[in-house]
Amino acid sequence: MINELRALAIFAKVVEAGSFRSASSMLKLSTSVVSHHISELEKRLGTALLYRSTRQLSLTSEGEKLFLSAKEMLSAAEKGLNSIAYKVADPTGRLSLSIPAMLTRSPLIDDIAKFAKAFPKVILSINFTDIQQDLIREGIDLAIRIGNLKDSALKSKRLFTMKRKLVASPSIMSNYKVPRHPKDLLKWEWIGLKMRPNTKILINQKNETYSLDFQPKIVVDSMDAVCQLAIAGLGLATPPEFLVAEYIHQGCLVEPLTKWQAEPIPIYAIWPPNASKESLTFRLISYLEKKKGSPDNF
Repeated sequence: MINELRALAIFAKVVEAGSFRSASSMLKLSTSVVSHHISELEKRLGTALLYRSTRQLSLTSEGEKLFLSAKEMLSAAEKGLNSIAYKVADPTGRLSLSIPAMLTRSPLIDDIAKFAKAFPKVILSINFTDIQQDLIREGIDLAIRIGNLKDSALKSKRLFTMKRKLVASPSIMSNYKVPRHPKDLLKWEWIGLKMRPNTKILINQKNETYSLDFQPKIVVDSMDAVCQLAIAGLGLATPPEFLVAEYIHQGCLVEPLTKWQAEPIPIYAIWPPNASKESLTFRLISYLEKKKGSPDNF
């Protein structure tokens, strides 16, 4: 029975990961061992569970039924283990996070640092990257996403809204007439961010909006680089308020339209659908929610 339970767990991970190689990496087993367990399970049941090709896997009808049962089995086991870990005064475990690099210096990181201090036996593994990783394939427990989410089987919760500033250097301001409306910025030079569309929605104090399409003078893949290039006078930008507040105070950057700002962007936490309510993932989400108090005060 123990061997069958182990094979069921491996089978479920192969289906979730989408390949033997990805599953073996997540399970820290060789591909041959993973394949052996699946083959033995199929022999034990007398039926094929997976159709294999060089590029993808697909479930047979029997495989689909077994996958549902395997997920229920693993969920029950995880719930039992996490319920114990959650109730102890000093929980232990490993929590893998993926966070956009542009949030490295944001208040969010301060909150995560406080969480780490509050629960010193929880080991955090944090990957700071603006590349959206596959949570299931990479074995990530929780990811932070910027902007509206695509349709997904992943679970999500809006944590807060990130305020942004429309800024430019004093030097570039001298190259143009003083703008009075966002349409006056159409011929200005812009700095583009690779992960974001070349469209800005500006909003004023009366909640009026204006959509502005632009062709960037330069495109980069780092928000820190956007800020530095804006200071250097290469164009307009709309970085997070927390990144440029001090630069504005120092006069390195100015706001060409003080009554208009870039539309705030929602920030979400996303996680695999089979995460237990008693898991460390939910403990962190709950902690961040309590710290923020309101999803609009970032």
